[in-house]
Amino acid sequence: MGANILSGKIPYNIGYTLPSIQTLIMGANKFHGQIPTSLANTMILRAIDLGNNSFHGIVPSLGTLPKLIYLDLGENRLEAGDWSFLTSLTNCTQLVELSLNANILQGDLPSSIAGLSKSLEVLLLRENRISGTIPWEIHHLRNIKTLYMGKFLLSGRIPESLGNLRNLFVLSLSQNKLSGRIPLSIGNLSILSELYLQENNLSGPIPGALGDCKKLVMLNLSCNTFDDSIPKELFTLSSLAEGLDLSHNKLSGEIPLQIGGLANLGPLNISNNQLSGQIPSTLVQCVHLDSLHMERNNFHGRIPQSFMNLRGAIVMDLSQNNLSGEIPDFFESFSSMKLLNLSLNNFQGPVPPGGMFQNESEVFLQGNKKLCANTPVLELPLCNEMISKKKLYTSKILKIVAITVISLVLLSCFGVIIFKNRKIEQATHPSVKELKKFTYVDLVKATNDFSLANLVGSGKYGSVHKGKIELEEHHTVAIKVFRLDQLGATKSFHAECEALRNTRHRNLVRVITVCSTSDRQEMRSKLLFLSLW
Repeated sequence: MGANILSGKIPYNIGYTLPSIQTLIMGANKFHGQIPTSLANTMILRAIDLGNNSFHGIVPSLGTLPKLIYLDLGENRLEAGDWSFLTSLTNCTQLVELSLNANILQGDLPSSIAGLSKSLEVLLLRENRISGTIPWEIHHLRNIKTLYMGKFLLSGRIPESLGNLRNLFVLSLSQNKLSGRIPLSIGNLSILSELYLQENNLSGPIPGALGDCKKLVMLNLSCNTFDDSIPKELFTLSSLAEGLDLSHNKLSGEIPLQIGGLANLGPLNISNNQLSGQIPSTLVQCVHLDSLHMERNNFHGRIPQSFMNLRGAIVMDLSQNNLSGEIPDFFESFSSMKLLNLSLNNFQGPVPPGGMFQNESEVFLQGNKKLCANTPVLELPLCNEMISKKKLYTSKILKIVAITVISLVLLSCFGVIIFKNRKIEQATHPSVKELKKFTYVDLVKATNDFSLANLVGSGKYGSVHKGKIELEEHHTVAIKVFRLDQLGATKSFHAECEALRNTRHRNLVRVITVCSTSDRQEMRSKLLFLSLW
């Protein structure tokens, strides 16, 4: 009677009125109420399908059905009570498949789960409110092939004993609160095809032992806190076809060149990590790649030219990295691609004009400040406008450079005048005691903390500032500050002191004093204090 729109309740005495029934299929209807406890009286019942209805209440004990092979009570509103129903099912020694998906079972998962039939191959418990830890004894279900315990409230570590389930084909522990590392025993699951561990609190490095699961077609480890680099062993899994998802972790380092070993891979998602380095050109050996997500990492360099061979790609997201260079023209010929996101990188130059670049709903380029377009389709500045701005910018730079060069030439000429007009007048030189004394603080105040507004000029070894000294008869003075972090600055200071000490000329400013002190950053400074006018 399955898959209809039947409604109402199942008669409470069905187990007494139909005691010889062997198969009861009433799933995918609109039945409600409680599951009749009289079903326990149908001693030769082999299959019960009451899934996808609106049954509520506690799951009845059915341990009196020794021939029961198949029991599907999933997608209802059933409760666990004291879990005695599960304990009773340990008497159903021929049970092969048990489904309790999408109910409101709650409480700690009892260890009695390990006492279920040794013939059990399928156990579906996902989307309930089950808590506690995964019982160590679960390895007693030695013939289990499909185990779904996702979207629970399970906590603690994944038990090492899980690696003893050698017949496991599909394992899902996703969307729980599991913590710690993936046990190395996972590598013992040699025929494992699908592994879902996403959305937990798992940590540590991804074990290279996963490379021993040679039959894996799907691996999802996303949304955990795995760190360290991606193990090379993962890229030996040529069987991976349905997807590899390592996104939203803390993985670092470069992508190994061995990634080309994933020859049959369709979707690849390594986004939202801390991966760095250049995108390996060997990625194009994944010839079946149709979805590539690498966003929110630290990749740099150019998009490999070899990417032109990924013509089957439908989605490619390289956004929020440090990629640079021009956007390759070959993307114009990617007729299958529906989304190309290159935003928030450092790409530059003109955007290819044809193909998907004519559709702003398929291409995202925001945040690349050096990109331009020949048409206004992608809301980028037009290339001819950028060229004009570049010329204007270059013109300003040339003006600044010219002014700087002229200033340096004048300073050099100042030095040449000093040395060309050397004239020794030892007798009239004042002694150190006769020189006027000023503190470094006085000079800071005089120049307004050596502000740019008072900068006269600068050279390799220092800069000249004008200032006002109230105690000095000429008031306005020039103060030359030597940069001692420059090689040769000390020699230049001594040379200028020696030159000015022995030179007098009407075209040269007079030296008032010198100062050797420390500035605010405790860097030693030497200053020449010259009268300006």
